[in-house]
Amino acid sequence: KSNDDVKTSASKWKQSPVKPRRRPSAFETFPKESAASQTSQIIIENLKTLYKSKVLPIEKEYNLYNFCLPTNAEIQDSEFDAKPMVLLLGQYSTGKTTFIRYLVGGDFPAMHIGPEPTTDRFMALINGDENDPKGRVVKGNSLTVMPELPFSTLSKFGSGFLSHFVGSITSAPLLEHVTLIDTPGVLSGEKQRISRSYDFSKAARWFADRSDLILF
Repeated sequence: KSNDDVKTSASKWKQSPVKPRRRPSAFETFPKESAASQTSQIIIENLKTLYKSKVLPIEKEYNLYNFCLPTNAEIQDSEFDAKPMVLLLGQYSTGKTTFIRYLVGGDFPAMHIGPEPTTDRFMALINGDENDPKGRVVKGNSLTVMPELPFSTLSKFGSGFLSHFVGSITSAPLLEHVTLIDTPGVLSGEKQRISRSYDFSKAARWFADRSDLILF
């Protein structure tokens, strides 16, 4: 090629617009679905059968829900089928939401970060469609009636809690394998009870009892 052709090609290359890309997640190399998932599903189905035929009758006969079981209710099929749950707890402005933002690789729907208490609700981060980069927000009362999600028994906390519970549906490699739960900052003393229209301690315990990992 002549010098003029090289200069023209270089000029076009410099002027080509660069399409913005979402920052890769820390878990971009997380393994995809494999044959192991089929084995896991078989195990889960057998656990459901064992629970309903052997364990559940004992729970009901001796009223263990009000005695020693942390879940305080029958375990639903959706709880068996649910992805592992990771709960983040702590005081406000300690970086819980920022940490989640790093894990999922960028901003997510209903995310708020600031120096003052900004996350005033429980938020479940659920994997969404990768063709929908903006994601969406689902209200708490809708989450409790979705049969594929393990949140049905949260309805017992009433509208005061459900109005402070949302689902953030976003596509991220990590969320293909786990569900993350972001929480409001823990308040000190009487503020915990007076400043909220629901029982924060009981709601937090509901998630803690069902979580596979708690980060505090």
